[in-house]
Amino acid sequence: MTGDGVHEQVMAEAEAIKAIGEASESIAPYEVHQSTIGTWLDALGYDNDRFRQGEAPPSMAQVWTMPGLGRRRPPEDPLSRMTEFLTEQGYTAVLGTNCEQSYERYVRVGELLRVTSALDSVVGPKKTAMGEGYFVTSRNTWYSGEEKVATMLFRVLKFIPREKS
Repeated sequence: MTGDGVHEQVMAEAEAIKAIGEASESIAPYEVHQSTIGTWLDALGYDNDRFRQGEAPPSMAQVWTMPGLGRRRPPEDPLSRMTEFLTEQGYTAVLGTNCEQSYERYVRVGELLRVTSALDSVVGPKKTAMGEGYFVTSRNTWYSGEEKVATMLFRVLKFIPREKS
């Protein structure tokens, strides 16, 4: 499937999206709030007084800005743009591969977060047990006001499913 200039088209699209930089920004629909923190702690069976008294676990960074039901990512979202392009090229399946997060500080109840997204890299084509595809990595950065509070590299494999023998 990578013949007929498809690889060149994929890489050209990736470079065009990367050149935009932080291509999308989403503002959390709600401020950080204690009831969501409590529900998170209960669901994970984790208890820590610090998180019952106004601070959120760092691993919740993504929770505050996820689109949720009935909302969508901005149309300029780089991960969506790249994966949609790959779908058009025949790479119709997706598999989450890994996520790397780093935290600058704990966020507090009452803060309103925003996240920016950029395309970090597109690597491929790679032959995997699932099929041939591209590893697409996006970079998300969360802010409270202008202060960076967390970052995440999120990598997916967008692939053509391997024919089963």
